[in-house]
Amino acid sequence: MLNLKTDPLRVIKLCLLVAAGAFAFSFMPRAAAQAKAPAPDPASIRNPDGIIPGSENIPLVSFGSFIKNIAETTGLFAFITDEIQKETTVFNEETGKNETTAVFGWQELLMVAVGFLIVYLGAAKGFEPLLLIPIGFGTIFVNVPMAGMGSPPHGFLHIIYEGGVGNEFFPLFIFMGIGAMTDFGPLIANPKTALLGAAAQFGVFGTLFGITAMNFIPGVNFNLLQACAVAIIGGADGPTTIYIAAKLAPDLLATVAVAAYSYMALVPLIQPPIMRALTTKEERLIKMKQLRPVSKIEKVLFPLVVFSLAILLLPAAAPLIGCLMFGNFIKECGAVDRISKTLQNELMNIVSVMLSLGVGSQMTPEKFLNPASLLIVAMGLIAFCIATGTGVCVAKLMNLFLKEKINPLIGSAGVSAVPMAARVSNRVGLEEDPGNFLLMHAMGPNVSGVIGTAIAAGVMIAMYGG
Repeated sequence: MLNLKTDPLRVIKLCLLVAAGAFAFSFMPRAAAQAKAPAPDPASIRNPDGIIPGSENIPLVSFGSFIKNIAETTGLFAFITDEIQKETTVFNEETGKNETTAVFGWQELLMVAVGFLIVYLGAAKGFEPLLLIPIGFGTIFVNVPMAGMGSPPHGFLHIIYEGGVGNEFFPLFIFMGIGAMTDFGPLIANPKTALLGAAAQFGVFGTLFGITAMNFIPGVNFNLLQACAVAIIGGADGPTTIYIAAKLAPDLLATVAVAAYSYMALVPLIQPPIMRALTTKEERLIKMKQLRPVSKIEKVLFPLVVFSLAILLLPAAAPLIGCLMFGNFIKECGAVDRISKTLQNELMNIVSVMLSLGVGSQMTPEKFLNPASLLIVAMGLIAFCIATGTGVCVAKLMNLFLKEKINPLIGSAGVSAVPMAARVSNRVGLEEDPGNFLLMHAMGPNVSGVIGTAIAAGVMIAMYGG
């Protein structure tokens, strides 16, 4: 009897002999075996051609076909040979059906590369890492061939998208978290800065008209719903962009969301040149006096009053403004600190990951690799630049009528990128005068910009949302 410990060499030789015999047997012709009727007895050593019980319908696989099947199920093979027909959300009036687009393996590979680029920008360059890293991985996940992570009904990215991104669920929870982290004190102390937040919405509505006018260019075709989804990028508010795109133009959701978050991340690069070009050195040196203290009762009443006005004047914006003010009231009332901390931290982080993965799941070739996407990114940049510039210009206009001048640099903070835009205003002011601190003054237009963009979204939904 063989013993592995006493005679290992003989055991190894016997094992190799058995393996070689099995390998040779897999290549032997089976014509004679196939000509015979299936063996009624189950497979065994004496009956190697028998059928394993329960495997009657499973075809026999030789060693060669096994290797071939393995090779054809690799991602490398799919990237080279895949051609998939995917249905898009573009409606063809002639056929009365949604159009189908051919997606090739190399396009999926390109989108995987885009996903890795987004991850790199978030992780290595610090561009909104909390959002861009999950978006990047969502892009990679959904473009992995044969993995089905974004396929209905059981793909986990499809479940995430349908459960909270393609509707208003995740964006509204994000607004609750933003409200719980926001201090409206600077706006309450200096209400006139709300005009600067409103001025930044010129970027939104100006771009809306510009996009509709671009339909006169051959090959460009944006309807009003799509124009609204692109124009809202000018507010530099990611959740609002996702919210309105999901309602009005779901086919553009991925492109506009990535553009919005990208421009939010690029605020420190985009805004300063515009601010310096539109202001003089004397204007940048204007010092503003310290804001008055804001009482507790003012901070508690503010969210209730703003939400009440939204209900009465613009119900379409009530979901966004209501969730923002709910989160802020939870923070300011002081009665439920546990809920306030949950909104600011755990819930905000969890929902941000889910929202970002869901956005990434929409970055597929048929939706992203087209000229319209490049045009959307360009128009989003124009919208953001207009919003920054109009905020600065309106601040200069206000100084013609004010005794106590305001520094026009804080006008650029009227976009919704809280608190990054306010920090940029403060930084540019400090570059001119190291003793000129504008951060708290800039927070007024910054938080009013959040409200303003929500109102702009509400107006669009009321007009075109049906």
